[in-house]
Amino acid sequence: MLRHRDSWAVEAKAPSKEAWERELAANPPEPSAPAPAPAPAAPRKVVGAASPASAAAVEGVQLGEAEREMLVVVSKMKKYIKERSGMNCSDAVAEVLSDHVRALCDDSIRAAARDERKTVLDRDVPKPRR
Repeated sequence: MLRHRDSWAVEAKAPSKEAWERELAANPPEPSAPAPAPAPAAPRKVVGAASPASAAAVEGVQLGEAEREMLVVVSKMKKYIKERSGMNCSDAVAEVLSDHVRALCDDSIRAAARDERKTVLDRDVPKPRR
């Protein structure tokens, strides 16, 4: 087969620093016009039909009712509480925590809808109180 050097490569060496400086001094580069400042980015618009959830969030209307199923893994929650404090945990805590998670999700949906997005991002979720 063909070898790289034999087929198309051109052998050349880069000039030394002194040779490059002499070449620049002999042929100074033409001053170029300053680059125009970039235009500010236009706000992004989502094209397409708005989902019922985003339309409701933008208009301030209550979001539709979802199934009230458990959003917290009860065994992991109980294990966490036990390891952190040595305390036991009631089964009713999971339902209350699920309500908190639903409220956080609803706030996050509204934040994404205000920014005209159909995707809830981590920045939409409120930071936890400490």
